[in-house]
Amino acid sequence: MASDSSMLRDLARDLGVSTQYWGWDGSRKDVSDTTLHAILEALGAGIRSEEDVATVRAAREREPWARTLPPVTVLREDRASTVPVHVDHGTSVRLHLRLEDGGRWDLAQGEDHTPPFDLDGTLRGRARFHLPAGLPLGWHRLVAETEQGVHEADLVVTPARLRVHEQYASHRAFGLQAQLYSVRSQRSWGIGDLGDLRDLAAISAARHGADFLLLNPLHASYPTAPVEPSPYLPVTRRFTSALYLRIEDVPEYRDLPGFARQRVDLLREGVQGWNTRADRLERDAVLSAKMEALEEIFAVPLTPGRQALLDAYRRREGEGLEDFALWSAIAEHVHGTAEETVLEHLDEPLLARARTELADRIEFHVRVQWLLDEQMGAAQSAAQDAGMRIGIMHDLAVGVEQIGADSWRLREVLAGGAAVGAPADQYNQQGQNWHQPPWHPERLRDASYKPWRDMLRTLMRHAGALRIDHVLGLFRLWWIPEGHEAADGAYVSYDHEAMIGILVLEAQRSGTLVVGEDLGTFEPWVRDYLVDRGILGTSILWFEYDGERRPLRAEDYRTLCMASVNTHDLPPTAGYLQGDHVSLRHELGLLERSLPEELAADAAGREQVLDVLRAEGLLGEGAGIEETVIALHRHLARTPSLLLGVSLVDCVGERRIQNQPGTDEEYPNWRIPLADAEGETVSIDDIASDQRTARLLAAVREGISSR
Repeated sequence: MASDSSMLRDLARDLGVSTQYWGWDGSRKDVSDTTLHAILEALGAGIRSEEDVATVRAAREREPWARTLPPVTVLREDRASTVPVHVDHGTSVRLHLRLEDGGRWDLAQGEDHTPPFDLDGTLRGRARFHLPAGLPLGWHRLVAETEQGVHEADLVVTPARLRVHEQYASHRAFGLQAQLYSVRSQRSWGIGDLGDLRDLAAISAARHGADFLLLNPLHASYPTAPVEPSPYLPVTRRFTSALYLRIEDVPEYRDLPGFARQRVDLLREGVQGWNTRADRLERDAVLSAKMEALEEIFAVPLTPGRQALLDAYRRREGEGLEDFALWSAIAEHVHGTAEETVLEHLDEPLLARARTELADRIEFHVRVQWLLDEQMGAAQSAAQDAGMRIGIMHDLAVGVEQIGADSWRLREVLAGGAAVGAPADQYNQQGQNWHQPPWHPERLRDASYKPWRDMLRTLMRHAGALRIDHVLGLFRLWWIPEGHEAADGAYVSYDHEAMIGILVLEAQRSGTLVVGEDLGTFEPWVRDYLVDRGILGTSILWFEYDGERRPLRAEDYRTLCMASVNTHDLPPTAGYLQGDHVSLRHELGLLERSLPEELAADAAGREQVLDVLRAEGLLGEGAGIEETVIALHRHLARTPSLLLGVSLVDCVGERRIQNQPGTDEEYPNWRIPLADAEGETVSIDDIASDQRTARLLAAVREGISSR
């Protein structure tokens, strides 16, 4: 653009695009004009001249005047507000609220002296109506009666604060953190599944007193091989991967005729040998075997009662389920073939043909999701029956594949031409590109945030808690323009009051505790806001420092958070204590400093933390790895943090990292089976009697009880 760069940067800020940001090293960095141009283009505000700037500003000014009501209004129950109503100047308007339960609430008009606006030759006026504090929670409809007709829009009243966590204030909770696919039993098909989840939850609760079990995201990937290994790169965040289905727990399996049952048993035997494999997981053959087994099972007619349950599930999940099944049927048909490009442009004629030609497969994928839903409900029930106060904590990924079910179905509320990622940080100094399309802030608002709401409702149905990966993304996301490096992006802001308000509303209604992964670079007020709304934060022991960069003392940890020693993006503690993560990043070319420098800096940081433990009398000189792991968890047990998460890999002595950020095929991310310190596979059956696991969890339980 030939104009002064300041015009571009002013417009970017007005549209919620940052022009500067703070780097991980504490320095302020400027976003390039090239990046700003590309991001504005992705937002639908392409700028090539000063005239374009004026055009965009004029369009944004006229937009609210052309609408009678805002597309959606989201407010807190404890705060009064107002809503603008635009009508032809000089005409009358009445406004009332049609409540979710069918009731009516008339709204009073207030003063608004805004001058009329000339909208293409028609003067438009603005009336303003009061929205009092204390409106009932829920999804309501604003109804404006004007001389031009009746106009409606959504109004969402959200809780001031999510209060689910308050029941744990007097007796803190601890639980396990596990990558479900990596934790197998003798009954698995080579991959940990929902039957294994049920057993692991029961063992954790009944034998060790655990209150929750945090899992990796169980979101669906492509319905055929090759399967994307990362649980954080799904095709949808609303529905579940068929990989996790326990075939033998499907009720219709019991009714299989002998020859069909034999066929299913042979399919299981073909992959079951991998349950003892410790080097790498194989998803592709497992998914194929389970899909073939389900074809046998689905030949068994449903009883009238089972059919009624399926019908009820379909009604509840509605169009979202049907569209996901439609996409899955098409993807299954073309994935891995020359026709796969049709997934990038699913036009209506193609969809209409698919609904007819692939009707049986659409029904197949609907039934798969129903069975997964049943088994997730059974796992949550088993967890609570065994004594867990919270139960299963599901994990919500940041985004989805650029070509997938959500990127098709939600295309109207996603931005093209940009991907979500992260700027450089101390653990990945080249930044990260997650190759996921971001929510478009304004289009999501225009859709009344219903795609966000519907996804939350499905995920929370069988969840005692929900972890939001990168919860800061509800405030802002790092957008990387197409064709740019990961570090060459900018932050784009979202209406966090609306996004978090709806999250809090749906969580309050379902009784779901919410934990936000609030690590990274952000403004200090963000954590305060999350606390105010009743959302727990995340504290990782190695990252907790005071204002003078000293490791945080136990008593100074946050109360409203889930504290843990590590995370899936770090090696298990046994590996971290040996500097495995630094050596691995060196091998992969992810360091900017020399290996000796990085190792020395990392060791110094670890020793600072261990010195705190020594001062507390938790760790003696010359302590071994297991003693140190236990001491670190005893330290966290002394904090006031409401939840304490213990990684299953720490329980058994595993050293290998599950995921090295910033890599793809350079490292077998998300494909590491659970193993012990000697590299031997650890199964759920082993965990039930594993003494190392018992020692660590007993120390945590005792530490929490004695505080």
